[in-house]
Amino acid sequence: MSDDELTEIIIGCAYKVHNTLGSGFLEKIYKKALCIELEKVGLSAMVEVPITVFYDGRAIGEYFADLWVENQIIVELKAVQSLSKDHEVQLVNYLVATGNNSGLLLNFGSSVQVRRKYRIYKTSGTISS
Repeated sequence: MSDDELTEIIIGCAYKVHNTLGSGFLEKIYKKALCIELEKVGLSAMVEVPITVFYDGRAIGEYFADLWVENQIIVELKAVQSLSKDHEVQLVNYLVATGNNSGLLLNFGSSVQVRRKYRIYKTSGTISS
């Protein structure tokens, strides 16, 4: 499945979760609900995936990505009023550290906010509609 197809399914699942639960819950509640929705559509998602950051060939730290769907898309979840640039930078850093090319930042605030990030720049002509 292409990144675009997978991303579309993940976003659809996020909207289903938000339409069902509404806003106001903690991030971990949305994460569990999103995992259920992903499972229902036949997708696998690893939760709290460790990401080791290396510098000069040495491990210098570890972060945890909220979800890694189908070993293809890193998903970072938030439950805040609105997304900030820092949230986007966090996701891009996860992509760089893993060498993964595509990620989603999903916010379950008053409405679902979605930011799609790429490690390698894609021109608008490479994304199918």
